[in-house]
Amino acid sequence: MARTGRSGDVTAKRRPTHRGLVAAYLFVFALIAGSAGVVFGYLLDGEATRAMDSAVAASPVSPASAAAVPPEPAPIQALPLPVRPAPSLGFRKLPPEESAGMIEITTDGLRLPRISPSGWMPWIANARRFDPSVGAPARLGLLMINVGLNEPAMRKAIEELPPEVSLAFLPGTPDLPRWLQQARAFGHETYLMLPMDDPAVGERGLRPIEAAADAAENLKRLRTILARGEGYVGLVVAAPGRPALAEAVLRPLLKEIADRGLALIEISPMPGPASIQRLTEELGVGYARSTDVLDYKLAGEGVVGNLDRLAAWVAEAAPDRAPRHAFGVAQPDEEAITALRGWYKGQEARKDVSMVPIIGHFECRDACMNRMRTQPAQLRP
Repeated sequence: MARTGRSGDVTAKRRPTHRGLVAAYLFVFALIAGSAGVVFGYLLDGEATRAMDSAVAASPVSPASAAAVPPEPAPIQALPLPVRPAPSLGFRKLPPEESAGMIEITTDGLRLPRISPSGWMPWIANARRFDPSVGAPARLGLLMINVGLNEPAMRKAIEELPPEVSLAFLPGTPDLPRWLQQARAFGHETYLMLPMDDPAVGERGLRPIEAAADAAENLKRLRTILARGEGYVGLVVAAPGRPALAEAVLRPLLKEIADRGLALIEISPMPGPASIQRLTEELGVGYARSTDVLDYKLAGEGVVGNLDRLAAWVAEAAPDRAPRHAFGVAQPDEEAITALRGWYKGQEARKDVSMVPIIGHFECRDACMNRMRTQPAQLRP
């Protein structure tokens, strides 16, 4: 009994140990199988995802689906900028000491233009810059004379006419220095009228050049006129009478104008060279002349009709001659200013004629060029 009992006890004790080992092995196998399943499932999921992506890419898209998925935004394109016009040359900006050098203060307090110590002449320094190599070689200009008779018309001319129009002011204009500066700010080249035997000028405290006055008196009157303002290019002689035709009267005046580096414009309907032109060539003065007074009416066409006629003449080209250039002259009438403003606007696209300030119409002969070469920068546009 005791043996049987012992062996039974031993058997009873060994069974639980065998079952524990089997359970442990089964647990290990289960872990291995589970891990393999996880890894296999992960790989399977990846393959399924790739397969689904391929299927989606290959499958057609229904209109409803396309509407549901917003399209990629198109690349933003910059708006084309308009072509900028070539900048205007405007006026020269000389160093302050150079500008100050073109002013002489006399013992009686007059401020007069003069040639600077380095050779700069006011008629070039104060002119609107003009490049003859730009635009059509045929050139057309407009000079408005006697500006200052009427303040509203003067203001209208300054503010509304294009800068290519040059303005010649009456020296007796009240507050003339301010108006000259205003005209320059709007881009206009400026001149002073030189009154000759004009009784109306005396009403504003200035005495005109007179054949009856001696040379010293006329020079005094000329200097009084020159001192009325600053920054102008030169003087304008309109409708010359007996004093302008007499060389004895003209020579000392033109010598003074030449010595001060100023230019001269002559408005004369007389054909052929006049005394003024011969003297300017001899003395080296920049000179321009016009016989085209646009104010009187021909066939009812008025200022604009006459300017059209002048422009057509300038635009005529011929292989056997140089391109033409000319400028017309007009009075500061408010109606004419409005008409001229519209006319200029209609010429912007014109290719056969260049609209230029009066500086583009001057002639500078041998003596004049020799004087300009003392300051070579004057020879550049």
